[in-house]
Amino acid sequence: MFSHPAFELVRDERIADVDSQALLYRHKKTGAEVLSLVNSDENKVFGVTFKTPPTDSTGIAHILEHSVLCGSRKYPVKKPFVELIKGSLNTFLNAMTFPDKTAYPVASQNLKDFYNLVDVYLDAVFFPLLTEDTFHQEGWHYELEDAKAPLVYKGVVFNEMKGVFSSPDAVMRDLSQRSLYPDVTYGKSSGGDPKAIPDLTFEQFKRFHEKFYHPSNTRAFFSGDDDPAQRLDILDAYFSQFERAEVDAEVGLQPRFNAPRQLHGTYAGTKDADKPRDGMISVNWMIDPPADREEALSHGLLSYLLAGNPAAPLRKALTESGLGEGMTGGGIGSGLRQPMASFGMKGIDPTNAPKVETLILDTLAEIAERGFPSEQLEAAINTFEFSLRENNTGSYPRGMTYMFTALATWLHGGDPLAPLHFETALAALKDKAQGGHFEGEIRRLFLDNTHRTTVTLEADPEQGAREAAAEADKLAQVRAGMDEAAIAATISETEKLKRLQETADDPADLAKIPTLTLGDLDREIRKVPVETGEIGGARLFYHDLPTLGIVYLDLGFDLHVLPDELLPYLPLFGRALLQTGTSKEDFVALTQRIGRSTGGINQHRGLSAMQGSAETAAWFFLSGKAVADKVEEMFAIMGDVLLDARLDNRERFRQMALEEKAGFEARLVPSGNAIVDTRLKAGLTQAGALSERMGGISYLQFLRQLVGRIDSDWAGVQQVLETIRDTLFNRQHMVVNVTTDGALWNQARGEIGAFTERLPAVEQPLQQWPGPLAARSEGLVIPAQVNYVGKGANLKALGFEVSAAASVALKYLNTTYLWDKVRVQGGAYGGSSRFDLTSGNFSFLSYRDPNLLKTVDVYDGAAKALAAGVGENDLTRSIIGVIGDMDGYQFPDAKGYGSMWRQLTGTTDAIRQQRRDEVLNASSKDFAELAEAVAAVASHGHVVVLGGEAAITAANAQRPGLLDVSKVL
Repeated sequence: MFSHPAFELVRDERIADVDSQALLYRHKKTGAEVLSLVNSDENKVFGVTFKTPPTDSTGIAHILEHSVLCGSRKYPVKKPFVELIKGSLNTFLNAMTFPDKTAYPVASQNLKDFYNLVDVYLDAVFFPLLTEDTFHQEGWHYELEDAKAPLVYKGVVFNEMKGVFSSPDAVMRDLSQRSLYPDVTYGKSSGGDPKAIPDLTFEQFKRFHEKFYHPSNTRAFFSGDDDPAQRLDILDAYFSQFERAEVDAEVGLQPRFNAPRQLHGTYAGTKDADKPRDGMISVNWMIDPPADREEALSHGLLSYLLAGNPAAPLRKALTESGLGEGMTGGGIGSGLRQPMASFGMKGIDPTNAPKVETLILDTLAEIAERGFPSEQLEAAINTFEFSLRENNTGSYPRGMTYMFTALATWLHGGDPLAPLHFETALAALKDKAQGGHFEGEIRRLFLDNTHRTTVTLEADPEQGAREAAAEADKLAQVRAGMDEAAIAATISETEKLKRLQETADDPADLAKIPTLTLGDLDREIRKVPVETGEIGGARLFYHDLPTLGIVYLDLGFDLHVLPDELLPYLPLFGRALLQTGTSKEDFVALTQRIGRSTGGINQHRGLSAMQGSAETAAWFFLSGKAVADKVEEMFAIMGDVLLDARLDNRERFRQMALEEKAGFEARLVPSGNAIVDTRLKAGLTQAGALSERMGGISYLQFLRQLVGRIDSDWAGVQQVLETIRDTLFNRQHMVVNVTTDGALWNQARGEIGAFTERLPAVEQPLQQWPGPLAARSEGLVIPAQVNYVGKGANLKALGFEVSAAASVALKYLNTTYLWDKVRVQGGAYGGSSRFDLTSGNFSFLSYRDPNLLKTVDVYDGAAKALAAGVGENDLTRSIIGVIGDMDGYQFPDAKGYGSMWRQLTGTTDAIRQQRRDEVLNASSKDFAELAEAVAAVASHGHVVVLGGEAAITAANAQRPGLLDVSKVL
């Protein structure tokens, strides 16, 4: 059944742990290896992976990853990847560069769509066009627009990596890894160092593809419910076009250090002379490759035991030391042939770095000596086992986790099936756990391991300007070495690349990209079963779905009972419920109790505009999951958390506030577009203002003030926390959302009702909150070499009522005009527009953008692009893409939660069906209507920029008064 004439079947094994038949093949002609998992998962996954070890930091593998998706032999268009984004039902579509490999995974629930994706990707990696223009666009090039203009670098990866290295956390990760592996490929920056990227030549780039992108260097993977024979036919059609080759792609082993090493570095940042907290430290070890699945699990479990939650002893020792604001590193990673382990702190006084290093080593020695308490071992093992059995990967396709799990050994010549088994290894680990196994591992892996580096970083306020000047000097030297002919040639090349970028693909070539038809799409929405009612005085939503024996529970409390001034406390209040302990147990014991008895308990907030109303849906949720015989204990824990949390625990609360602040500051660069979007929408709707106050720049400012108030006015802070608890946790304004199968629901219903009835029942008046903040254009300054540029407005406030068909026009706008103008021509890593049909909020956003005013001008030209209309093929593709977004794959818990949230926001199934109908019936008329609305955004919208001071100052110099400037970091 599973044989194929072109492939040798190497292994045929049933793996119950992942509910799959595993078939390992070798292509007879080329030696390509294929792992084919046959199972019932409708979310089908394919991936092709190559060993691609770089020998320098020019980013060659990363630039190639971008470039192969820019046109191929069979699909000779400029951006087949974008055409798939526009017109596919994919549930995953991307590519990833790792320190030693490059992977190209896709996923879809639709079989025809899945095969389309597979074919485009296979043609892209094996037969890319790889023109010099593509190399310049995606990698780097000199840009010169006229003889008097300055010479500059442009390139998507070049600017992406400038953005990466604007993050202190990224600088620390890069330096820590490079410090451990100075003699092998892991000692290079695989993504590319912006200082080294311009050293890469097109000839080197081409040779890298010729060497490594060959079937003989291929690990191909399938998982899902598609035909296993068809998989092999598809692969052979490509593999058989090659002859076997000897590909030297081995990742060498780093020789061991005889003694630990120390390194010191800097990052572009600001210093506070009165209270220096700009330092970071990371203590790192190189670990021997795990011998088997048991040892790999042991690595993960040991990392969790040491630092996997706030009560873990190493993390607790660091956070309680007062030496820093938050922990960095998380233990032993699994992505490198010789794994890397790291523990450290951020937000330290750089002079205290030796104290942190000593604390880490002393704490490890103490744990190795005294051992882990049995309660902690039991909790960690249960948490690990629950996660392995549930295998809930969220929006990430489950098959992709199998692929990367297998690659951990497969890539380096090991058994790819071994990592997919966990039952036997976990059982053996359980037996060893109480016998001192992990204490011995701490000694072996850390204390007795001399292959260790300690890396310290601190801010250098002059570094950003110094690096910008060095780049300018380097470009000036290049320019000085050009004669008139070279200058003319560079201008000509710049113009040529721009012409190519602006030239539309031949419609005949575009038609070669495989696509579905509108007839392949479901006309009806996907409904989730829901039973509504009342339970114990609270509003009930129940979803009868298969959940593998797990009960998923969400307890929701309406935030409208709280006065407006208390809302910024909610994020830390939620953390305090789970991380301060109760009157009966400290937070360590509480954390262990949660780990022993549940699959996890967490808290979060939900905020959204209401359907057909200016009101806001605003809820606090406490969510948990447990197997049937642990449901009663889960409720007991949730009751203690809600009603008995130690909100008087000042020291713990201070630690959380510092962690929250440090974590937010670390997210500014990698999540800059999301922060800009939140800031924009604060001036558009009440829900936007609330999101900003509980998760935006305003929240960061609140945290900075709160850290001081904890010391100066703890009684006042504690009173606020207790007021929130006494007011919020009230079943009069509560919802209970349960997702599980019918049999478990019948068992758990009585316990849920009894639990709900124990909560207070006091009628609380609902508060009136202020509306949106005053909208204004802002420049938010951070030490970064790139910008995040946003512009937005509320279309309803501007007098426009657009239908769901606007999402089709936006899909087209994002994948054509904005992709071309902001990314391809502008050199930013990304550019997009977003529209929320419920609120009316519309925003443009860019990511890791070297430009500012040019990007704003692009936004202002979007209306003209939409007004130009759309061809029939592009319209169909865009409709398909939007339906794909609507029908994204979800696990049962997400289905149940999403159904409840739609009820709370007033989004009925009738409204959902109406929106789907509007999308399916979208026409050029909808493009014209959105063009009119977007023109109003150009005239009346406000701009928010998060970026470097020089860029923001220059923008205000060119357009005086455009941005109100304030420093964020």
